[in-house]
Amino acid sequence: MATTHKQTAIKESFPVLNMTCAGCAASSESTVKALPGVREASVNFANAMLTVEYEPDTTNPTTMQEALQSVGYDLLLEDESTQQETLEALHEKKYRSLKNRTIWAIISSLPVVVIGMFFMDMPYGNEIMLLFSTPVVLWLGRDFFINAWKQAKHRSANMDTLVALSTGIAYIFSLFNMVYPEFWNARGLEAHVYFEAAAVIIAFILLGKLLEERAKGNTSSAIKKLMGLQPKNVVVMLPDGTEKQIAIEDVRLDNIILVKPGEKIAVDGIVTSGNSYVDESMLSGEPIPVEKRENEKVFAGTINQKGSFQFKATKVGKDTMLAQIIKMVQDAQGSKAPVQKLVDKIAGIFVPVVMGVALVTFILWLVLDGNEGLVHGLLAAVTVLVIACPCALGLATPTAIMVGVGKGAERGILIKDAESLELAKNVDAIILDKTGTITEGKPEVTDARWLRDNDTDKQLLFSLEKQSEHPLADAVVKHLESTQTLPISSFDSITGKGAKAVFEGEDYYAGNKKLLTENGIQISPELQQYADTWSTQSKTVIWFANSQEALAVLAISDKIKETSVEAIQQLKDMEIELYMLTGDNEATAKAIAEQTGIPHYEAEVLPQQKADFVKKLHQQGKVVAMVGDGINDSTALATADVSIAMGKGSDIAMDVAKMTIISSDLKKIPEAIRLSKQTVATIKQNLFWAFIYNLIGIPIAAGILYPINGFLLNPMIAGAAMALSSVSVVSNSLRLKWKK
Repeated sequence: MATTHKQTAIKESFPVLNMTCAGCAASSESTVKALPGVREASVNFANAMLTVEYEPDTTNPTTMQEALQSVGYDLLLEDESTQQETLEALHEKKYRSLKNRTIWAIISSLPVVVIGMFFMDMPYGNEIMLLFSTPVVLWLGRDFFINAWKQAKHRSANMDTLVALSTGIAYIFSLFNMVYPEFWNARGLEAHVYFEAAAVIIAFILLGKLLEERAKGNTSSAIKKLMGLQPKNVVVMLPDGTEKQIAIEDVRLDNIILVKPGEKIAVDGIVTSGNSYVDESMLSGEPIPVEKRENEKVFAGTINQKGSFQFKATKVGKDTMLAQIIKMVQDAQGSKAPVQKLVDKIAGIFVPVVMGVALVTFILWLVLDGNEGLVHGLLAAVTVLVIACPCALGLATPTAIMVGVGKGAERGILIKDAESLELAKNVDAIILDKTGTITEGKPEVTDARWLRDNDTDKQLLFSLEKQSEHPLADAVVKHLESTQTLPISSFDSITGKGAKAVFEGEDYYAGNKKLLTENGIQISPELQQYADTWSTQSKTVIWFANSQEALAVLAISDKIKETSVEAIQQLKDMEIELYMLTGDNEATAKAIAEQTGIPHYEAEVLPQQKADFVKKLHQQGKVVAMVGDGINDSTALATADVSIAMGKGSDIAMDVAKMTIISSDLKKIPEAIRLSKQTVATIKQNLFWAFIYNLIGIPIAAGILYPINGFLLNPMIAGAAMALSSVSVVSNSLRLKWKK
């Protein structure tokens, strides 16, 4: 018996070329979906990307490309490193060509409009209009007819179908009236021509497309900014010690790269020699450069300051942090919000419905308006076809999402998908991890009390802790870092208690109280009082002593971030319930919760329990956001409705989370919620205007006002209105950029 095993699917994104409207996105999507082996496909009109999940044994990108080419579209199958440049070149070429065609269409249409409006009876008026409108309709507007024909061959229709039908009918009808006016004159009617309508509709629609292309170029500026952070070339150190300049694409793992003052770091790596300060504001949002010494990590896109150093490449190409950030922004801008899926369905059935309405309009005019039924019917049908605009509908959601995601990226909030951007506004419960989220995530000396304030004692403690490998010793060393070292000897690490060493024949100790008690060392009541106070605040207490008495006591704790308290207050003001979950002990959890004002907390929580807690809140009907930075938070992040990772945390947390706060500043979370509210409000406004526009425009175009006041809408004005609707939607989305 043959066994069937489920094939592994590949998920990839490719740019789709030659799309002109929202209907194109729907038809190219359905073309790819119909192919065997394609599990899921989605085409976003705003950034012209196809995201497809397919079984590589059954189909491949080339098959998809051929299927799309048969319907008049194309796929750009190129290596990711060159894809963006090729796309930009194509976009630039398309924009230039569109600009030329638009300018020529406007120039050629002007005389037609002037004659059609004011000099109808001038000699050879019709012939001059034919002369100027023919190149506009048949040459400058040829793409509408070509695309409409390709769609018709596959029994589908899109925006191009509407434009081709309306302008084609207006042009042929005018040509017939000009060549054979007796047909109407014999029936007691005047033979009108509508060359100006056909020419101006094409000019207006080309202008609308031009403005749309420009606006779409604006919305992807966030990606361009991120890509600009990467240098094109790097200097690699060869084994013989010589330097060689190579292109960034040629950098391999373990290459040793030289970074000079002021240069951008090309790939992620670890410093092997030299030291410097690096501006990491693109990752963290912090303006203060970070010191980099041997064995410290550096990231692509960050900028070296004064020193020079060499580092070993640990992540290159699309594995670098910067490449992942770019990918996240691209994926998010290309992902569809739930509301968009509904809009796509509407856009898909919109064109056939409009064609049906136009046909019914024509028949009704023929039946109801005896004398001029044919003329009025044709005009009204043409106007209906012109005024209907699925583009405004199709652009409503993606343009707002693109601007929203781009704005987030500029503010240091990376949003992975449209769904979380849409959902964030509904969040009513937030779970916060403690370490690295509310707190800095690294122990620091918060308080120190010395028995006698002399430099020798500080130098001795510094020298002793510098040799210790205990994580808490680093905090003490950092605290005393400007101190000089003394030549200590006989260093000995005492497991679980601390360390001891000898200086000028005397023993010195650094560690916990047990170490001092065992060696019969005296502790002054004053120092003991400080130690007791710090212990109640859940701080770790470290003692420093010589062989007779305690010389100092220090408190170490994971400091609360400066902005955490303010951020937590802002979230409470938004009436969001806050919970803190930590693997730390009860006393520490309680102290942090009290200091930050978090009402609910749980201590000693295991990773799986965090995820269970999310489920518990779900059962209470809450929309839950989880905020964390560690690998231990990843299950809870995956379970939450909105998952937010801290950018200085683990790669895994950032992979799982739908949003990443690059700077790890909690104040960005209320900002992300506000951004979500603004984006969703913009989508709703866009959809409202697009629907209202079509609901009002189509009946007027069909001639609903004619029996009341004799008003029939001119197809030319309908073309202008259609172009305006798309532009207004895109402009409204771009308004998001300037909102606070």
